[in-house]
Amino acid sequence: MKTLTEAIYAIALTLWIGGMWAVGYLVAPTLFYSVDRGTAGALAGKLFTLIAYVGIGCAVYLLLFRLVRFGGSCFKQGVFWIVVILLLLILAGEFGVQPILGSLKNQALPKGVMESVFRDRFTTWHGVASVLYLIQSILGVLLVWLHARTR
Repeated sequence: MKTLTEAIYAIALTLWIGGMWAVGYLVAPTLFYSVDRGTAGALAGKLFTLIAYVGIGCAVYLLLFRLVRFGGSCFKQGVFWIVVILLLLILAGEFGVQPILGSLKNQALPKGVMESVFRDRFTTWHGVASVLYLIQSILGVLLVWLHARTR
């Protein structure tokens, strides 16, 4: 690492992508295996929201770092555009899909959403959220790989 800003770049990338993988593929499945579905869903939802905000903050830093470091030529770099796509996917998931899921849960009350007439819609939107997360996960690995390759 040549500078503090490069160190922060590496830390932000590690925190973001590592956190995303840990929450999505270790913690959430463990919760659903260990506690009842309602509790697991509530906790997993909070963790997914937390890692989304971490991702937003880290993506903004990574984009600003690349813009300052490379100037206008950053727009010709794949890494820059992968981060932009990841940021857009996070924003779509957190501020587009998650409010829909929350609304469906609220409309189902006092029943659980899976015991309500909203089950099919919830399942569809949950599938959309899962696909968005999977795409983010794959792009995140690509981003880490590209970063490691340039070291």
